[in-house]
Amino acid sequence: MEERTVTIQNKTGLHMRPAGEMVRIASGFHADISIVKDDLSVNGKSIIALITLAAESGSSITIRAEGEDATEAVDALVNIVERNFGEDE
Repeated sequence: MEERTVTIQNKTGLHMRPAGEMVRIASGFHADISIVKDDLSVNGKSIIALITLAAESGSSITIRAEGEDATEAVDALVNIVERNFGEDE
């Protein structure tokens, strides 16, 4: 299993558009992907599940993946979070 923790830094947090972007990226991998905030772990390939995290700006999330392309999946998802989902550019 691969896992990394990142902080959401875009102004509006993990709302519908960033969640959709994460799902789009996550769905391109075979690995099982989970996103964790506090004690809640959700399917990283479900937009509704990601929205339930209520991850505001400043929230830390852990991206976990298990499977053949887990490392690549985590790297890609961490990258989009670190780039603020393209919102603050």
